[in-house]
Amino acid sequence: MSDQSRVLLVDDHVMLRDAIRVALELAGHEVVGETGNGNEALQLVEELVPDVVVMDVTLPGMDGLEATRRVCETWPAVRVVVLTMHDDPSLVVRAVRGGASAYLTKTFSMQEVVDAVEKVGSGEVMLSSSLASSMLRELTARRDVRRALITKREEEALHLVADGYSTHEVASRLLVSDRAVRRDLSSAYGKLDARAAQAAFDGVRWGIIARELSAHSARDV
Repeated sequence: MSDQSRVLLVDDHVMLRDAIRVALELAGHEVVGETGNGNEALQLVEELVPDVVVMDVTLPGMDGLEATRRVCETWPAVRVVVLTMHDDPSLVVRAVRGGASAYLTKTFSMQEVVDAVEKVGSGEVMLSSSLASSMLRELTARRDVRRALITKREEEALHLVADGYSTHEVASRLLVSDRAVRRDLSSAYGKLDARAAQAAFDGVRWGIIARELSAHSARDV
């Protein structure tokens, strides 16, 4: 994919869409379409086939997480950046499970949204270090799950992401391709969401596990 991405904006707040569009266009990207409706988002993805979709969670017609799942399932080459005011860990889980490549809250600056679009447009998977840490913490507590589900390289990749390394940096350290790292991370996310990660997120939500996500959410997601 070239440095310039074709972007579809899906958010029912027109002023926010305008701000994101201006920021993306100033960075050299092309905003090929906009909508504030989840159902219309699917129609526009089919019509325009953008490189990246910036997707709000709370939308009329169809919520953004369901729209994300359908986009990623039907058009796997299209990357989705979930952008929302919510930092509920359960929503992060749903976004990752649905195929989102990044999850950002609306406390982020426009430059950080631009950076996210550029990273996922280049094939990066942006998982917050705090989210990866929660997954690893649960794996440490449940070694039987780790042995049964997670390969050594998947666990190494998760550790590096938790330390703040990008997909490309993880690939360099593990001496594998960027594509292999993306495959390993995707595999690990799917396995952890199905078995171990949900317990960690529930623990965070109810205060059983130290609420590390809240401490990092303003800069890591």
